[in-house]
Amino acid sequence: MKRVLSKAIILAAAVILVPALASAQEVSQERIVKGLGKLTSAAPAIDLEILRQEAISGGSKQMSELPNWKRIAKLPQMVVEINFENDSVAIQPSSYRTLGLLADALHHPNLWDYKFLVVGHSSSTGDEKHNLDLSEQRAAAIKEALSTTFAVDPQRLYAVGVGEYMPIPGTDTTGSNNRRVQLINLGVFTKKS
Repeated sequence: MKRVLSKAIILAAAVILVPALASAQEVSQERIVKGLGKLTSAAPAIDLEILRQEAISGGSKQMSELPNWKRIAKLPQMVVEINFENDSVAIQPSSYRTLGLLADALHHPNLWDYKFLVVGHSSSTGDEKHNLDLSEQRAAAIKEALSTTFAVDPQRLYAVGVGEYMPIPGTDTTGSNNRRVQLINLGVFTKKS
């Protein structure tokens, strides 16, 4: 009897905890604001072309091992899952909910003073140059969608693609988890006059 009762208690606890764990992993405006809003010091000035070239010449080194990427590696950042049509820059309709949450977060008072780097990554399937170009175009597509569809000031957004050159450490470089978009808080936005 005790064994049956303890199994029932464990099962009840699992039923209560599993939805809580599942919802903790979901993207939400609150999670994005918290993740991107923890800027504790001034962000360094960056040059997109230098970042791109450093990613290309750095092989498959981690971001924190490359000099200019290391300067921004500790800035608040978040990886978001945006799905694209295969070998295309067309954002899948199912990803517009995530884009909308991202835009809502960028319009949140805790983030509207900041500028962001949109980094496009790809897996290593396909040709290196094609992957680099595709990741660049996808980062630009995210920037475009945020600025046109969701009215985020385009001057607050910078896009760079790094192709297959910065895979998630310890993962299969051909895996779909390496086809990702990363946002990095670049510090206070100063409107150009």
